[in-house]
Formats: sequence, structure tokens, C-alpha cells
Amino acid sequence: MSFRPVDFLVYLCIRTIVCVLQAISIDAWAAVARPLAWILSDVLRVRRRVVLENLTQAFPEYSDAQRRLLARAMWEHLLLLVGEVALLPRKVHDINWREFLTLSNHRALTHILLSRRPVIIVTGHFGNFEAAGYLLGILGFTSHTVARKLDNPYLDRFVNTFRRRTGQKIVAKKGGYEELIAAIDAGGAVSLLADQHAGQKGCWVDFFGRPASAHKAIALLALEHEAPVAVASTRRLDRPMRFCMRLEGLADPTRGDAHLAGVQELTQWYTRHIETMIRREPGQYWWLHRRWKPRVKRGKAAAADKQAA
Repeated sequence: MSFRPVDFLVYLCIRTIVCVLQAISIDAWAAVARPLAWILSDVLRVRRRVVLENLTQAFPEYSDAQRRLLARAMWEHLLLLVGEVALLPRKVHDINWREFLTLSNHRALTHILLSRRPVIIVTGHFGNFEAAGYLLGILGFTSHTVARKLDNPYLDRFVNTFRRRTGQKIVAKKGGYEELIAAIDAGGAVSLLADQHAGQKGCWVDFFGRPASAHKAIALLALEHEAPVAVASTRRLDRPMRFCMRLEGLADPTRGDAHLAGVQELTQWYTRHIETMIRREPGQYWWLHRRWKPRVKRGKAAAADKQAA
């Protein structure tokens, strides 16, 4: 890899921030995170239009003031997430994890993880999703997490060092298909974020009452390999560094349930579970993505609409 001075400078800045975070307590960082969130949300207005548009789509019944408060809560949550990720390797280990993690509705997930069957763990940009794989590794479960490679190679290597610390394996979103299939064939656990726009060729499902495009790959992999799909969340509780890992839903293709009849049904099933967990704590969701994009009709459907108009 050739030296990239700008990327390296950004990397040094991030490493300096992480060093500062590791030198202070999480409570001290929480006290700083709240005014910083106000600055990012109300003063600098970082991606404010996108965030408020998404909140309007998801919660049309909320007032403008309520949505602005949610936007500020999201930024505070993201800042806390950064601090938690910086401190996790120093604070949480296999002896004291019970001080930081509560397990809820987890028996079915534990049972399937201990079996020799592959399992697809589905979650979203909700709660501390970065801590999820780390904590799962502390509990003794190795997962293969699909993640996009960061544009900054120095940051990518730094972030993945944290992710791999407890045994989590990172599979590149682009070019990692063979590794992903090998993990499934070996009966491993595969973890994916399933709440981003998948383009016009994705599987269109209902998300907060609006059409949204979701990736077909999760349902296709589950149905083809008869792999159970577990929707899980890792949300923050009443204070930073206190998490609740919860199994939101479990679908087993071998049972023949109605929501497992095909790609559309299974994709809608896990999307609905993701929506449910977001509705419980909307301030812990990453509203920065353009989740709802218009569906562009092509071919006969577009011609029919044009003729009707």
C-alpha cells in the first residue's frame, strides 16, 4: 500500500481522539457528548435535512419539536457509541462481562449458535451494533461479520483490529462472497446489517409504512442453505457501557412457516422486526442514511403508468 498523507493525517487525528477517550471515564465523556450533540445537530446541522426527512417518514405523527429532539438524541447516541467502542477492550472481558451486558430472550439464539447449523444474524444500525460482535466473541461465539471496507486504509485496519479482538471475523462486503459461503457451509454464524437502501433491484418491503428496498441476499442464503435467521439487537440501557443483547425474532426455514415461503416474505419478516426494535428506542437508531428512495418503474410497468396518466 502506497503512503497516503491525507488519509494518514485523518487516521492520526482519530487515534488521538481515541487515546483521549481511553484516558477519561465514560461518564466524563457522556457529560461532553450532550453539548457536542447539540452543536452537531442544532448549530452545525450535520446532515440535518436527511435526518429530519427520515424522522418525518418514520414518525409523521410527531411534531417538529419532537423530531428535532430525536435528531439530537441520535447524535448523542453516536458520540456515546464512539466512546464505548474505545473503552470496551479496556473495560470488558470474559470475567466481568455481566457487569456490562444483560441477555434477554436469548435461549433460542444460544441453542442455535451451539448447534452445528449455520445461522444468519440480522441487525441494523441500532444501539451499539459495533459492540455486538465484540460482546458475542466474549461469550465464546465466533461470528463472521459482513462489513464495507473503509475508504481510509489506515482507519479500516484500525477499526478491524478492534472488531477482531475477541475472535470476530470480518468479511468484505465486496469480494467476500466465497468466504461468506464457506462460513455458512461450515455451520458458522454470519452477521449482517440489513437496514440500508439496496437499490432499484432490491426486494421492496414495507418499512415504517413506506416502501423501502432491502437486499435479497439474506433471504436467498437462508432459504438455499436452510439457515435460521435471527434478528438481534444490542441497545444501551440507562447509562453508557450498559447493554442489553436481545433476540428479537428467530425464523427457521425447516419449519415451513408462512413468513418463510419466499424471499419477499422472509425479507418483510426481518424488516418488520428491525422496525419494532427501532420504535422502542428511536434515539438509538442511525437516521443518517437515505433509507427511503423512490422506486423507479421500468419496462411494462412504467409504460402502463404513462398510458394511465
